[in-house]
Amino acid sequence: MMGSNSCNHKSKNKKNKRGGSKKRMTLEQSLAYKSVSEWVYLDNIPNSTIAIDDDFKVKLVHTKVSAEKLVFELHSHSICSDGFLSPSKLVEKAHQFGVKVLSLTDHDTMAGIPQALEAARKVGIKIIPGVEISTIFTPRTESGSEEPVHVLAYYSSCGPSNFEKLDQFLANIREGRYLRAKNMISKLTKLKLPIRWENVEKIAGDGVAPGRLHVARAMVEAGHVENLKQAFSRYLYDGGPAYSTGSEPDAEKAVQLICETGGVAVLAHPWALKNPVAIIRRLKEAGLHGLEVYRSDGKLAAFSDLADTYDLLKLGGSDYHARGGSSESALGSVSLPVVAVHEFLKVARPIWCGAIKNTVDRYVTDPTESNLDHILRYAKIKLAKGGGVSSVTRNIQLIHECLSQWLTNEEQKSGNFEAITHVEDNTLES
Repeated sequence: MMGSNSCNHKSKNKKNKRGGSKKRMTLEQSLAYKSVSEWVYLDNIPNSTIAIDDDFKVKLVHTKVSAEKLVFELHSHSICSDGFLSPSKLVEKAHQFGVKVLSLTDHDTMAGIPQALEAARKVGIKIIPGVEISTIFTPRTESGSEEPVHVLAYYSSCGPSNFEKLDQFLANIREGRYLRAKNMISKLTKLKLPIRWENVEKIAGDGVAPGRLHVARAMVEAGHVENLKQAFSRYLYDGGPAYSTGSEPDAEKAVQLICETGGVAVLAHPWALKNPVAIIRRLKEAGLHGLEVYRSDGKLAAFSDLADTYDLLKLGGSDYHARGGSSESALGSVSLPVVAVHEFLKVARPIWCGAIKNTVDRYVTDPTESNLDHILRYAKIKLAKGGGVSSVTRNIQLIHECLSQWLTNEEQKSGNFEAITHVEDNTLES
């Protein structure tokens, strides 16, 4: 999150309650804020001035209105995996908490992105399409043991390039989750804690691959445990008596695929790992871009140092599921410094621009409706109906409209998207 309580220009020189004066923004922070703001609003920023609070969290102070926070929430879940809110309800809640940029990162699926985008357009939130991929890390030495590793992937507004490859990769993981859930049920039965598969399926919902949370909820309903926390702490924790793995892919392969499909790969909650240094080192070699370092309780110094050591981005998010209770961080509660967000976008934007270009180039090479659908998958635009020159011309206009919403003019020029106009020219000449 970038932001704090509003302040007034007339009082900027007054002492604050802690006795110190307001710290002025450094040149680095000023430039970072300008760049981040331009991306969030795509150069549509009202006349404004900039201020900063004592913790160097940046805010936008309009000349005639109160300060507006720029809150980034980069880790959240919906009912499409193991969250409790629909994608649209999640977006609405994010809006209530002042979130300006939200990444929906459901486990092993991007099924909730279209609904999240539709809801976000109504409330003015920017969506970063994301996914949290379940993987397994296997040590190269016999002394180590396998452990589950989750990798976050952040994609452009156009979504992944080579979407089919990623979709199949995630589908294989989801299929393994069904087998995993059944194995957990089998282990619980042997522990004389029987639950019904049908109940787990009902809790998960139609088309949702069941996870540990759904099994835990079934345990609560069956009266075997008092709450979800007890289900995990006694039976379902990593390596627990009812724990089971699925068909999770190798962590390095997942990172490589994220890179191949135009995503930014970030290691989720590294503090939960048994051997984080070895995992970070190996995944960095595979192409890892960043680590979750920031939490609602602040920056974790040890992992910040590891990020510095391996030249990785420093990010973070609430990992919000809407489970309720005091132990869950609220949406937007992780305070990301503007410089950290700026570094993220400096890395991400060229990757995303390249991915969008690859997707557009597929249509240039083969201007079919299927390839056009890949471009417009997450866009609020409908395909032109019928064939002929008029529809192709209209489709080119739609693509240009998408590019103007997704990229700055500078990015469009540097990305060399002019080739798309040749499709229209060739159609008119034929």
